[in-house]
Amino acid sequence: MRTRSAAVITVVESTLRRVRRTAGGAPRGRPTGKGKTVDPSSVKRRLTCILAADAVGYSKQMSQDDEGTIRVLAAHRAVIDGIIVFHQGRIISTAGDSVVAEISSAVEAVRCAVEIQEALKTRNDSLEEHRQMHFRVGVNLGDVVVKNEDLLGDGVNVAARLETMAEPGGICISSSVYDQI
Repeated sequence: MRTRSAAVITVVESTLRRVRRTAGGAPRGRPTGKGKTVDPSSVKRRLTCILAADAVGYSKQMSQDDEGTIRVLAAHRAVIDGIIVFHQGRIISTAGDSVVAEISSAVEAVRCAVEIQEALKTRNDSLEEHRQMHFRVGVNLGDVVVKNEDLLGDGVNVAARLETMAEPGGICISSSVYDQI
């Protein structure tokens, strides 16, 4: 009988294979479709840890009470952002209820994710049930493409997919992160 963590790692590994098979992007040195070519020497890459977090049921909450939902989100985001910075992380993008951050260490990224979920649980426990906002978190260690201050590529995409696999209030990590911790 497999343990839950072995099952999650198996799912994560199959997700990684799917992402790699379907990953888009122009081949190096080939046209991008916009009349430009990708110069391999101009593409900067690095290995890093990506943390992706997203609120569960955010759209539904917004449709029921947008002002209250925005207040709860702002308070939760202040907690999330502070914990990310505390773990030497850098927020690379946000959109509504989601956050994507870079943390250079897999250990620190997992510690950060755990602290986020613990802090949000404490905050949610003090709220009425209909005001509670739970987040899912995915953490991946992978190769990313650096474009100005932005990070792109499989490393980011996999973290976002892992986040969708986590339970509300939970964390899903890739096998590459698991191997490091």
